[in-house]
This record gives sequence, C-alpha cells and structure tokens, in this order.
Amino acid sequence: MSSETRFLKELFDAAVAAALPSECLPPFLPEPASGRNVVIGAGKAAASMARAVEQHWNGEIAGLVVTRYGHGVPCDHIEVVEASHPVPDTAGIEAARQMIELVTPLTEDDLVLALISGGGSALLTLPAPGISFSEKQDINRALLRSGANITEMNCVRKHLSAVKGGRLAGHCAPARVECLMISDVPGDDPSTVASGPTVPDPSTRFEAMQIIKRYGIEASAKVIDHLQSEASETPKPSDPVFDRVHNVIVASAARSLDAAARLARGKGIETIILGDDLEGEARDLGSTHAKLALTMLKDLSQPTLILSGGETTVTVTGNGRGGRNVEYLLALAIVLDGAAGIHALAADTDGIDGTEDNAGAIITPTTLARARAMGFDGHTHLGKNDAYGFFERTGDLVTTGPTLTNVNDFRAILIKP
Repeated sequence: MSSETRFLKELFDAAVAAALPSECLPPFLPEPASGRNVVIGAGKAAASMARAVEQHWNGEIAGLVVTRYGHGVPCDHIEVVEASHPVPDTAGIEAARQMIELVTPLTEDDLVLALISGGGSALLTLPAPGISFSEKQDINRALLRSGANITEMNCVRKHLSAVKGGRLAGHCAPARVECLMISDVPGDDPSTVASGPTVPDPSTRFEAMQIIKRYGIEASAKVIDHLQSEASETPKPSDPVFDRVHNVIVASAARSLDAAARLARGKGIETIILGDDLEGEARDLGSTHAKLALTMLKDLSQPTLILSGGETTVTVTGNGRGGRNVEYLLALAIVLDGAAGIHALAADTDGIDGTEDNAGAIITPTTLARARAMGFDGHTHLGKNDAYGFFERTGDLVTTGPTLTNVNDFRAILIKP
C-alpha cells in the first residue's frame, strides 16, 4: 500500500470516527422524565445510537429501534430489529407498528427519546391508509433509479406514509419528544433526515405529485388518488403536536470533514473543503472535480487536499454493479487520465456504497493503465453503470463493512506536485 493510499484511508477513518454515536451522542442526552422513558429510532446508526444511550443513561430505559440488516449491535434494554434497505420489507412495517404501540399510551410525564439517522426512510415504513405495501415498494424502487435527489425522494415518501413527515410526533403526543439525529443529507435539514418523522414538513402533496411527473415515475391509481386527497398532507410547523418536540443534529458531514481536515493540516498539507452538501449526477461531479484538480496541479508548490461531502445521484441506464461513490470516482479517473501526482478516495461513511459490499474505492495515477493492461477500460464500465465491476477488477475497492454511523459521502483528492 502506497503512502498516499494509506493517508487517504486515514482521512476516511477520521471522518467516520467523528460521527460515531459513542462519541457524538452522549453530550446531547436529555434529562430523564419523571414518568416513563421510551426509546424509538430508525436508521443505519439506530442500533449503535441505542447502545450509546444505554451506556450513558441514568435510570430506567426501554424501547425499540430498527436498523439495516447487518447493522445491529447488542443492547440490554432496547430491542433492535433489522430490516431491509434501501427497498423496505415487512420487518420495517412491523417495527413501525410496534413503535406506535409503545408511544400511544404515553402521558405528559413521559419522555420519548427518538434516535434518527440516514436510512430511516426505508427502514421505518408504514404506508398511508389505502396504500399497499407493494405499491410503496414499487415507488421506492422507481425513486432510487430515477435520478431524483434525496429531498425529492423524501417528499414523495412523506406523503405516502403514516409515520414520516412529522406524523410519528403526532403518535407520541402528549409526551415530550427529544429527537437526536445523525444527518446524512446535504444542508442538514432535520425534516429531510429519514424523512423527518418528528419534524414539521414544509413540503406539500402538490410537490410530491410534481416530482412523480418530473421523473416519469409510474404510480398506481391508488397512489395518485391519495396524493390528490387532503388526507395525504403532512403536519406543518403550526401543528400543536410539535409543541413539546425538540430536534437536534448531533453529527453531520461538516463535522466529519472538519475532522479529516484537522488530520491533514496537522501533517502540513494544505486543505480545501469544497462543501458538505454537494449534489448532482455522480459522474458529472467527478468530471468537474477532475478538471479542478488538473487546474490546481499546474500552480501548486506543495501537497494540497480537496475534501467534499454530500450526496450525489446516479441515473441508472446500464445493468452493471455500482454505487454513487465508485461512479464519481471512475468519472474522475477518466478525466484525470493518469495525471501524475493525483490520488483520490470516495466512500460512503456508512460503509455501504449503494447496495454493494464496499464503502467506495481509491484511484491512483496508474488506475486506468492497469485496467487497460488487463484488457478493459473505464469508459465501457461507466457506460454500463458498472464502476463496482471496474474497481473490483483493478483491486481498488475500499471495504470496511458497516461502520454503524452515516453522514453520507466522503470524497478526498490528494494533489502532490
């Protein structure tokens, strides 16, 4: 392993460590209630958040959280359920029903501690009345393939749900609700994290309909009828169900990027953070960043690091394997075309890029040349949305397994003139 590759992986590890629940969650724990203290939660980090609560809570606690298959961790008092992501399954539905049963009898003397993280939109699933589970699955699959960004996808999800878009807060009333969030969305809008189950929803059912039309998503007659009904509208900020609800973000992409930047600057490397909220097509952003790196390479006199975060999208037209981070990285490599002195890493901080088993990948100045020597090229794989297959063949995948947190994508480009 080269020193550049080792350094890039150290940066990624630092970014992940800054978002681990054991580190970021304890300072935000509320005071226990005089009555019952009930934990509910959903997301890729929900189980590790629950364990952090148990390790630092003073008093009795109980409840239930739902996380992705393979992301569970043992807890003593809080039940952990695993369910499917990114397409929901019946385990997620049953978990949502059990959470409602837990919070519905609560009183003003009780506390609901909600632990919400990225992935909760798929994991915490309960279709709105009149919408079947299969219809919800179909819409979810179509959204994932459409190229819609996370805010657009969650707008549709909220208006087809019985728990998202602030509706879970309604089930908790009149209990006090303290919601701790690990944000995986550009801009850290609480109403977008896991589709904001405890947050007032600024979006409307009319916007949901526009998104379905904009991306040509096929929706059943029942779905269209529901969105055209006032019953599909989500609760807004003036709704009294939010009078005793407090939402706070305890970890975000910005904080993780700052942790990586501190590590780099401590080694004397000039560091530029382009932003923690970059969106758009993964391949387009990769091309743009490659051009930026090539321009900077001409003028630099010392090693420089470019960092960015956010969540790109992939409009799937091919039949390959991949995720947004490897697609970004392959497009980056193609434009760099083996430029000397430029190395890069792109990976998802949850350890899973899309639906594959890798977090992301790394490129070096020799990546494309090695591929060509083995008889394949990047353009063909990118055309098939098969960036995973490309980096699997070159041996450049980054595989970490579930990290038990999620503050979205981490991208680092190291330029050494």
